[in-house]
Amino acid sequence: MSQQPDLDLIRDALLTSTLSHALKLIGDRWTMQILMGAFMGVKRFDDFQTKLGIPRRTLSERLKAMVQMDLLRPRLYQERPERFAYHLTHKGMAIYEATLMTWDWEQRFGENRIELPTRLVHKTCGHGFMPQMTCEACGEVVTLRDLDLGLKPNPHLPHDPAAPMRTPKVTVNDGAMANLALRMDRWTLMIISALILGCRHFDQIAHVLRISPPLLSRRLTAMIDAGLMTVEPDREDGRRRVYLLTAASRGLFPYIVLLSTWSSEHLFNEQSSIRPRHKACGKAFIPRATCGHCHDRLKAWDVRFETGETA
Repeated sequence: MSQQPDLDLIRDALLTSTLSHALKLIGDRWTMQILMGAFMGVKRFDDFQTKLGIPRRTLSERLKAMVQMDLLRPRLYQERPERFAYHLTHKGMAIYEATLMTWDWEQRFGENRIELPTRLVHKTCGHGFMPQMTCEACGEVVTLRDLDLGLKPNPHLPHDPAAPMRTPKVTVNDGAMANLALRMDRWTLMIISALILGCRHFDQIAHVLRISPPLLSRRLTAMIDAGLMTVEPDREDGRRRVYLLTAASRGLFPYIVLLSTWSSEHLFNEQSSIRPRHKACGKAFIPRATCGHCHDRLKAWDVRFETGETA
């Protein structure tokens, strides 16, 4: 019989993780789209609205929130009427590695390509590349199966059930944009994290995330429809169903772990309660996004993007 996960430990670790706290702030598709647009050179309000299709009121709210979080800095470029360009701050630039993994996911698993560059070129080595997640300590490419995940709840990042949290309605009936919304949604990423940590049943996921059964049921259904999860009868108890990750949801792991690391380093200055160790080198795993050709760490200013059919 399979070992039962320690649900209380998983719950406390997830809810005090830097991932959970970061997703409360930026865990929605509009914030991530604005970041993508900023890395592609979009700066002005009207350009964000036109290129990304964000409702004007929503865009205004998100830009204001991102300025307050010190991700973007407004600069006046017209006085009458006042108009601002929004530039990435140091903290905003630092999230590039996580953002880059959403581009990588689209290339590998996206069925309806949203308006993203089709090719990335690393200026340092001059080659087109696919980003890789590597271990900072040893430089090896790392996947989920290469890690051991230790849990140690962080008392400095307490779970606040009253904290504001965006939980927009998400379905898969609106094409690529709805699928992007689902992948960037806080609950979706937290559900994937719960499965990674060993939760397989509905009641286990609900317990560790403190998520209401109706909301969890809707998210699981949407994730199954989108190919982010499969469900099958439990071989040990036919009355229950087991939820399993797919290649597509496992493909979101680099984004999850890089976002968690960015949050640790640039938002909270706290170690996450989920502590991966790289099996091969035995060191605490600190992920970095590197060029698949020259293996150097990627910085936003060192990458050129191209569009079109060129591969």
